[in-house]
Amino acid sequence: MPKRVVTGNEALILGALMADCTHFFGYPITPASEVAEAAAHYFPASGRTFLQAESELSAINMLYGASSCGARAMTASSGPGIALMGEGLSYLAGARLPAVIVDIQRAGPGLGNIWPEQSDYNMVVKGGGHGNYSNIVLTPASVQEMYDFTKKAFDLAQKYRMNVFILADGYLGQMMEALEIDSSPEINKRQEWALYGDKASRDHLITSIYMSVEKQSDHNKLLQAVYREVEEKEVDWQEYNTEQSSILMIAYGITSRICRSAIEQLKARGTEVGLLRLKSAFPFPKKRLKELSASHKRLIVVEMSSGQMADDVVLATGNLAVEKFLTYGGKIPTVAELITYVEGGPQW
Repeated sequence: MPKRVVTGNEALILGALMADCTHFFGYPITPASEVAEAAAHYFPASGRTFLQAESELSAINMLYGASSCGARAMTASSGPGIALMGEGLSYLAGARLPAVIVDIQRAGPGLGNIWPEQSDYNMVVKGGGHGNYSNIVLTPASVQEMYDFTKKAFDLAQKYRMNVFILADGYLGQMMEALEIDSSPEINKRQEWALYGDKASRDHLITSIYMSVEKQSDHNKLLQAVYREVEEKEVDWQEYNTEQSSILMIAYGITSRICRSAIEQLKARGTEVGLLRLKSAFPFPKKRLKELSASHKRLIVVEMSSGQMADDVVLATGNLAVEKFLTYGGKIPTVAELITYVEGGPQW
């Protein structure tokens, strides 16, 4: 079926299958449970491995083991579960193992509630576990991108041997849209660094511990060099109406779609507003934001959090007057609210 209507959570698994992911390890948590449910259906049916772990800690360490053997593996959870995976994520980064992790964000802190939020930004984009490491973070805004970005995530994970996150939210996970499925599945090739239990790989070492200051320092320098390469080559964003506008909105995920609708209505009312939508949160589009900052009078970050991404916008632009339109607890901004805010003039 090349085209079908599915939820974002199911689209993630279809993308993983087309990327030749062979192992899914997970533990159910709302609003990400349907990711595991879809994996439980599709993976065994296609001769692949699905395993419901006894906890998120187990799931992330199972992923470590499968990735060590060269398999394409993934897990999915929501905020509290991703927090529990912090130690495992740090070990994966330290061992330079490819891993794909999905975070379908919900409101927090603590158990919070099951409604969507974008408050996991700092936890995911800034690392999450101990040590000097980064994750590639892709931020889809549609069911199609949930599929496309998951396929892309596996390629990036293997290319750079690092964690790649799909950072979405409960709305994107649960909403249904048409999905175009391509007909060219990928084939995972043998990885020269992995352990296959054969003579050719018997000398390979998978570890994150170096019992020497010099070796640990060199290892960290290598990791930082990889992250700088990622920042140079893999940054991704989308612009809308930025050439005509003097006001710029910055958003990602579901809020970027609401911004787009508000911008179209504002344009009809005679106010030109542009949008920069993040498609990657790490690497962050620092250079382009700096350029756009110089040509726009107002920068408005629209975010379902306390302004975690907004802090990065301020750092990238050096503009301390960045405005923040923030919502919490699962409340999403409405088109009408954004229009009123923009037409009301600068508000700090």
